[in-house]
Amino acid sequence: MRRREFLHAVAGAAAWPLTVHAQQAENIRRIGVLLPHVSDDPQGQTRLGVFLQQLQSLGWTVGRNVQVDTRWGAGDPERYRKYAAELVALTPDVIVANTSPIVAAVQQATSTVPIVFVGVIDPVGGGFVSSLARPGGNTTGFAVFDYNISGKWLALLKEIAPGVTRALVPRDPTTAAGIGQFAAIQSVAPSLGIELTPIDVRSASALERAVAEFGRTPNGGVVVPASPQLQTRRQQVAALMTKNRLPAVYPFRYFVAVGGLISYGPSIEEAFRPAAGYVDRILKGEKPADLPVQAPDKYELAINLKTAKALGLAIPSSVLARADEVIE
Repeated sequence: MRRREFLHAVAGAAAWPLTVHAQQAENIRRIGVLLPHVSDDPQGQTRLGVFLQQLQSLGWTVGRNVQVDTRWGAGDPERYRKYAAELVALTPDVIVANTSPIVAAVQQATSTVPIVFVGVIDPVGGGFVSSLARPGGNTTGFAVFDYNISGKWLALLKEIAPGVTRALVPRDPTTAAGIGQFAAIQSVAPSLGIELTPIDVRSASALERAVAEFGRTPNGGVVVPASPQLQTRRQQVAALMTKNRLPAVYPFRYFVAVGGLISYGPSIEEAFRPAAGYVDRILKGEKPADLPVQAPDKYELAINLKTAKALGLAIPSSVLARADEVIE
């Protein structure tokens, strides 16, 4: 081999690692994840863990062919907007958004980056998609339930505490989800003989004062709708109801796990598995507009008998027989 050819060959070989590295860097895809929790919230960590585990089972390994940028909203709408803009600025291939207010913030930040939502109530009514079958635009995902289930919470409250004639409903009156859930509860209240008292959930101190005042009058109960603010303060909310001896119905099992009385709803953390599947399909070239919005096919009833005992409440055997989980 001539000297010049040898030098060319050596130079080419020396460049191989750089070329391979560049190709690998180009092949690393980027996913943004925006969750409503604080970073050390076990529920948030579980959701993220389920998502990452499912991604890995689909062939996506963090650091090898995918990068995941996670932001924690801590139940604060200002943080949702800030982190939505921050994630969009990182030019991700797709963003996973958990809860309706976070989806709204991400949609305000981008109309082009694909969005996969999890835990959204009535995505059509909320204006996030055009239809469930053909979402259109850059957004699709997994609905948590429709508004009708909110009326079932009030009926369940009456079933476990027949003496209830007044119900407190914490809600966020500034969001479509907060308005829609309350409207569904309101529609069934007259037939159950229950008078509703709505309160704003955005202030923790105001919530505490309102619950304490409401609890001073007998025959009261509480329906706790789905809300990021209440979700991130679930231990405080559950303890507040027990302290004021108010039977309360919650939308998700994780409220019951920290001392809430009874819940009826789907598992949001499990929805992060199919969400990873949609992310995988988008990374492989499919468009959110062509991926139908899916709804949960299972709802779980969970009961905390320790809390029932603390409230002096006997859960009817008919309700216990329907329970998927009883915490004793």
